[in-house]
Amino acid sequence: MKYAVGIDIGGTKTAIGLVDAGGAVLLKHSLPTDHTVSPAEMVDRIASAIRELTAKAGIDLAADVLGIGIGAPGPLNTRLGQIVEPPNMPGWWGFPVVESFRRHFPALDIAFENDATAAALAEKWQGAAKQADHFVFITISTGIGAGIYSHGRLLTGATGNAGDVGHFVIDPAAGTCVCGQRGCWEHIASGTAVARQASELLGRPVTSKEAFDLAASGTEPRITAWIDQVFRYIGIGCVTLINTLDPELLVIGGGVSQVGAPLFDAVKAYVARHALNPSGRQTPVVPAALHQDAGLIGAAALVHVAYK
Repeated sequence: MKYAVGIDIGGTKTAIGLVDAGGAVLLKHSLPTDHTVSPAEMVDRIASAIRELTAKAGIDLAADVLGIGIGAPGPLNTRLGQIVEPPNMPGWWGFPVVESFRRHFPALDIAFENDATAAALAEKWQGAAKQADHFVFITISTGIGAGIYSHGRLLTGATGNAGDVGHFVIDPAAGTCVCGQRGCWEHIASGTAVARQASELLGRPVTSKEAFDLAASGTEPRITAWIDQVFRYIGIGCVTLINTLDPELLVIGGGVSQVGAPLFDAVKAYVARHALNPSGRQTPVVPAALHQDAGLIGAAALVHVAYK
């Protein structure tokens, strides 16, 4: 049995796992992404965790591991192997992540993609999009991103940043995004946006989960109206993707997708009314099948799928 190492680098934690050729996670480990140390030091810690995992599993790193897949937030440059300017990781700007891992694993192939792109490949490989040749995976959590799969392959763009859909401008009246534009999709419809606006409405700290729970209970009409607006915003972004890319399927993952039926019912209704092409109005919108381990399975898929 051959394995891949999947690494999902995030702003708060980094997940590392050993994934077999069937997409099963054999062993995994999580490290805090420590912003008090250099990225190179974090890579050293991740490399140590990889060696510990393989030793614990009784796997020979040289003989049994095909390669290492890395998913990371963008902007990045996959052509140069660099993490470029992720807003929540300023200490990593311009960091040559692939080169840094090669210091530890010079004999292994290393694949590197945007984390949402990697997750899209995971959904194609082992998730909700197995039968689709044209789909978009959308992750809605702290921010919003997407992985695009069309004509049987990932569309990654010249530098690996295709799918940065969180910065579609949806409502310019809704305030300034961290990117400097006004009314970006993730500024108004991400989990972060839900919590921010709900906190403003109630005058106290509110998590996104609490906001969705309050909306479902109907006890706070202001929150219910706000969440209905968020669902419309998500629908607008989905229609934009359908009109632009003509997918046969939309897959939605990330923390906000855990809201379940209220979100999916609202988005499907919006798509059915507003997608331009009659066939587009029938585009299935489904939840991601891979949840907690999606990031590291996606990173490992970058290796396993390449060897098929």
